[in-house]
Amino acid sequence: MGKDKKEIKVNQEQPIEVNDKTKAVIKDILEWIYCIVIAIVIAILIKYFLGTPTVVKQSSMYPTLEQSDRLILSRINRTMKKLPNRGDIITFEAPSGSGDVDIENPIAKYEKEPQGWWNKFVYYVLEFGKTSYIKRVIGLPGEHVELKDEKVYINGEELEENYLREGLKTPITGAYYDFVVPDNCVFAMGDNRPDSKDCREFGCIPLEKIESKVVLRFFPFNKFGKVD
Repeated sequence: MGKDKKEIKVNQEQPIEVNDKTKAVIKDILEWIYCIVIAIVIAILIKYFLGTPTVVKQSSMYPTLEQSDRLILSRINRTMKKLPNRGDIITFEAPSGSGDVDIENPIAKYEKEPQGWWNKFVYYVLEFGKTSYIKRVIGLPGEHVELKDEKVYINGEELEENYLREGLKTPITGAYYDFVVPDNCVFAMGDNRPDSKDCREFGCIPLEKIESKVVLRFFPFNKFGKVD
């Protein structure tokens, strides 16, 4: 009887020991999942509200920026709902309108807006399926922008553009070449004027569509530094 009781005691204790180990493993897994989720959330918040890296894919900002340049973008202005300054290099959501010209209201059209909170989160926050342009701010709200003689005039005065290649002209490639920039909008063009799809074609960019400002180039290493 004593031996039987001892065997019963062992059999009763064994399941309890295995169960404790299982609980400990599950607890560790849950802690790791919790840490990963928190890290992802923090990364998303930083990317959306503060800044994010990006890579240049086109040549519209040459020679200031070249294809495959790696940049750091600041999104603080967007978070604070602040317009950029003239000369700032910005990124903005590519217009998706029909392209109808309205000189009296020269604002780029955005007609393909995502519907539903999840689609908006994926498009605006995760930026899946979203196309952005990178250009330089030329005209500010209330300014009269005029493109003539292959040059840029702001309120009747020629704009000095030392960032352009020597001898480069500014051709009129769209319908927007003589207008006043609307409130809370900017007029932007690429530095490589003959090879840039920009506000000359689709109009000015509203503040809510401006995503970020270029602040730093970190690759290639021989060009590391602030971008002007």
